[in-house]
Amino acid sequence: MNLKLSKPIAFFDLETTGVNIAKDKIVEVFVLKVMPNGDKHEYYSLVNPKIPIPAETSAIHGITDEKVANEPTFFKIAFELNDFLADCDLAGFNSNYFDIPLLKEEFYRVGIDFNADNRQKVDVFKIFTKMEPRDLSSAYKFYCGKNLEDAHTAKADVYATYEILEAQISKYEGKIENDIAKLNDFTADGNFVDSGRRFIKDKGVVKFNFGKHKGKPVTEVLKKEPMYYDWMMKSEFLLDTKQKLKEIRDKLYSSN
Repeated sequence: MNLKLSKPIAFFDLETTGVNIAKDKIVEVFVLKVMPNGDKHEYYSLVNPKIPIPAETSAIHGITDEKVANEPTFFKIAFELNDFLADCDLAGFNSNYFDIPLLKEEFYRVGIDFNADNRQKVDVFKIFTKMEPRDLSSAYKFYCGKNLEDAHTAKADVYATYEILEAQISKYEGKIENDIAKLNDFTADGNFVDSGRRFIKDKGVVKFNFGKHKGKPVTEVLKKEPMYYDWMMKSEFLLDTKQKLKEIRDKLYSSN
């Protein structure tokens, strides 16, 4: 069953130096952009992270320091990649939890505000775990009847994810809809405001989701304890968390 699309959707996967969103870097990116008419366009690049790739990580995806030594840094591909993703909804496997937050961090590091808030986000992993809890290789076998060759290479994982979503829509016809906005809602994991999940929206009010102010409206805390803003901005929170905090504070003071 083909996806019903009103705008392009970008299936993407990142291979990285590790799983720490705040510190780790991209070493490989592959994007499959599917157009509403069914046309497909690819974007691929190895990336020099400018930090060592741990041996245990290289053992998983096969990308070593030597392999990326002469490849472009993320800064050199960022604007081209941002243009390729323009006006696209986003999809991936565990992408809401890992790939989208890490991609946003990389864009922030080079001065690009990659806004994912106005895009539909479909996490194929969330559909899978709600319906048939497994990993990507098992999902591919279960839904597509195929063995996943070259697992943990970005291109193989992206194409498998794309095929799985189409198979899921066919298998669960009547239970999940072939509609990107509704798939976004189905795979959403809480009403978090930032990638670091430090803020959450509760009945339209943005509140802290951690620490001594957990459950309190952010604007209320900023009014009563303005130094808390300075502490967060100087601490090791994700850049996306800091950006969202800055936007909340700027809006607060512009309305006064």
